Amino acid sequence: MTSPRFSTAPDGTRFRDLNGNGVMDPYEDPRRSADERTEDLVGRLSLEEKVGLMFQTVIEVGDDGEVLEAPGAISKSPTTTVVVHKNMNHFNVHAIRTARQAATWNNNLQALAESTPHGIPVTISTDPRHAFVENTGVAFSAGPFSQWPEGLGLAALDDVETVRRFAEVARREYVAVGIRAALHPQIDLATEPRWGRQAQTLGQDAARVTEFTAAYLRGFQGEKLGPDSVACTTKHFPGGGPQQDGEDAHFPYGREQVYPGGMFDYHLEPFREAIRRGTAAMMPYYGMPIGLEVDGEAIEEVGFGYNRQIVTGLLREQLGYDGVVVTDWELVNDNHVGDQVLPARAWGVEHLTAVERMEKILDAGSDQFGGEECVEMLLELVRAGRVSEQRIDESVRRLLRVKFELGLFDDPYVDVDAAERIVGNPEFRALGEEAQARSLTVLVNEERDGRPVLPLRSVGAVYAEGFRADDVAELGEVVADPLQADLAIVRIGAPFDPRDDLFLEAWFHQGSLEFAPGLVYRLNQIAASCPLVIVVNLDRPAILTPFVGHAAAIVADYGSSARAVLDALTGRVLPRGRLPIEIPRSMDAVRSSREDVPSDTGDPVFPVHHGLELTDALVTAGQRG
Repeated sequence: MTSPRFSTAPDGTRFRDLNGNGVMDPYEDPRRSADERTEDLVGRLSLEEKVGLMFQTVIEVGDDGEVLEAPGAISKSPTTTVVVHKNMNHFNVHAIRTARQAATWNNNLQALAESTPHGIPVTISTDPRHAFVENTGVAFSAGPFSQWPEGLGLAALDDVETVRRFAEVARREYVAVGIRAALHPQIDLATEPRWGRQAQTLGQDAARVTEFTAAYLRGFQGEKLGPDSVACTTKHFPGGGPQQDGEDAHFPYGREQVYPGGMFDYHLEPFREAIRRGTAAMMPYYGMPIGLEVDGEAIEEVGFGYNRQIVTGLLREQLGYDGVVVTDWELVNDNHVGDQVLPARAWGVEHLTAVERMEKILDAGSDQFGGEECVEMLLELVRAGRVSEQRIDESVRRLLRVKFELGLFDDPYVDVDAAERIVGNPEFRALGEEAQARSLTVLVNEERDGRPVLPLRSVGAVYAEGFRADDVAELGEVVADPLQADLAIVRIGAPFDPRDDLFLEAWFHQGSLEFAPGLVYRLNQIAASCPLVIVVNLDRPAILTPFVGHAAAIVADYGSSARAVLDALTGRVLPRGRLPIEIPRSMDAVRSSREDVPSDTGDPVFPVHHGLELTDALVTAGQRG
């Protein structure tokens, strides 16, 4: 699609006449630097336009790619209200059904943005959407995009090149549909086994996560931001992993972040690398540090997004970061969805009014309010003299600079037909499926009848749970009774305590890591009747101790299709995974560990980086059957 505002200057330069005055103004001149264009546009904008830039909220896609002119399932306002009347132009897109739908919607949204006074293009952002987790507050399953293992699975591959390749594929797919900002990578260190947000992390090893971070940013952003880049928001500064008792800071009971082992600097390591690599934006976490001292100075016990010592003192001044800082979602106002509520994550400042919270966030040094659209509140703060327009301009410059660097002012439109060809194409899908299979981690592989159980070979009869009969038919006749089977293969998820009071709670896997005793008994009974292969999906660790010594093989996956699992178990694709997190021996060991310290549960049943290899010789033997 071509912008109706494309014009040609007298010297032949093609530009978008975004303010419709018939002249190529400096901010419209594609030959000028991003800084020059930013400075020119800041001087032209009204206060209302500036304030609109400082908000980013959820937006939803029409069924056929139209812009929605009514509130959605989660979005609060019609599209025209937020784009035209509130002057907003940063949006976090939710469900996408097809590439054509997404690309068409992008073009319709950008056309609507052209109707605003200076035609500021929209930046569309997304949470991760290339894997398996479906959680409105965290990530989306792949849908039309190529499907890869979760972040933990990429880490399990322990291969920097695969991380970079994933990021390049994801970038190409995002750009094809108009998504130009990623609300990732999530480089928090997974040092607390119970924490419910580990699936999208890159593990607990700071040195490896630092290397993965560099590769991830290079794949998405390139050496520097440009027209083919996706701008990354690296999160959650200064590291969201050490949540007290593993409870997540989305919820009031998880607001405390603690450092009993004094490992604050350890959690900071990957963020130093993200700054060196030029991450376009940084997102502080919700967590409220308790008893934290940095360089001998006690840190205020308020959420990191409210914390001037962390955002301005540490991130801006000490670490020298001058990119965008966007808050995590909904620090200012409660979120009401249907008959549920999620309180504002105003941890430590719950007593402040919404206006006072906003003022404190700005004072802390953030540039943009995530998950909010209350532009009138910020306008009132400026008009009342409580926030200066100069302070607004500081943030607006950072936000506009990224849009210019991405080339959005020059052409934010996409080719709908090309989007269909690029997104989820066979090459990308094959790469993702291979990564899924290779990421599987073999934890136990016992010998039965003189050979290891894995790789699997055909048997007379097979019993399966967590698979369709067609998935495992290659292994033998599928039977309904494990007593009649020569092999049992069971796929289960890591345990968690179901919760569903607050909005989003049902999607978060939190609480105990122990399997229900009935399940343990039943699976061990199966293991007594025939060789049992357990495949456990690790979105966080699971206490696997009860199965060791009973199951013939135990394998971890981190988001894999049934086909990818069978490819790995049969050796068609060699599983190469190594644990990116340790597997504790017991919940007592977990409870006695320190939240900020990696590998701190004493005597884990499987240590970090554990993983058995299926050798090529064994695979060959297995294929001969």
